[in-house]
Amino acid sequence: MALGIRDEAAFARIKVIGCGGGGTNAVNRMIDAGLTGVEFYAMNTDVQVLDISAAHYKLQLGENLTRGLGAGGNPEVGRSAAEESKSDIKKSLEGADMVFITAGM
Repeated sequence: MALGIRDEAAFARIKVIGCGGGGTNAVNRMIDAGLTGVEFYAMNTDVQVLDISAAHYKLQLGENLTRGLGAGGNPEVGRSAAEESKSDIKKSLEGADMVFITAGM
């Protein structure tokens, strides 16, 4: 490999996942700060929060359970929503060499 030529295969595929409102806010701040070289994901039960997210990829959790209205701060509803969307979450993580998950409480 010649010096100065960037080989994409030589770099780790890094995904940053923002879960819930706090995690989505953290992802937005990272994007605003100019962080590059990673794929940003926002995962949330609240469609309005996803709509304003700057994340490259967005996943609504618990579409049938919450109907896009959020979990109302109830961790059990959030857990159930994540379980409902388990296969979509797995697909989002495919191909990653490293995954960082950010969330707030």
